[in-house]
Amino acid sequence: MNTPKELLYSEEHEWVKEEGDKVRIGITEFAQAELGDIVFVELPEVGDEVTADEPFGSVESVKTVSELYAPLSGKVVEVNEELEDSPEFVNESPYEKAWMIVIEPSDESEKDNLMSAEEYEEMTSED
Repeated sequence: MNTPKELLYSEEHEWVKEEGDKVRIGITEFAQAELGDIVFVELPEVGDEVTADEPFGSVESVKTVSELYAPLSGKVVEVNEELEDSPEFVNESPYEKAWMIVIEPSDESEKDNLMSAEEYEEMTSED
C-alpha cells in the first residue's frame, strides 16, 4: 500500500498535502481499495466552506456510496473538475490525478488532529 510520507492523513482516510497557505485533499489508496471501482464523485463548488469532520462530498463505487469528510475547515478555492468525467482516476492515481479539492484552511491548529504516514499505516494495518 502506498502511503506518501510527505502527506498528512485523517481517520476518515483523506490525505492532506500542504501547499503554502493552501492544502490539497483527496482519499487514500487504502480507501479507494476498500471502496472498489469508483463510478461517480460529487464535490463542493469553489467558494463553499467546508468544516473539519463534516461531509464535503461523496464517492460512489460499484459497492456503495461513501461520504468524504473534510480533514480541515476552510474555503474551497479549487475543485478537481476532471473527476466528474473520469472518476476512475481515484482508483488509478489517488495521490496525483485524483486530488479532490484545494482549500484555504481557516484554523491551522486543526492540522494537529491529523496523522503522519506512519501513524496512518499503523491505524490501517489494524483494520
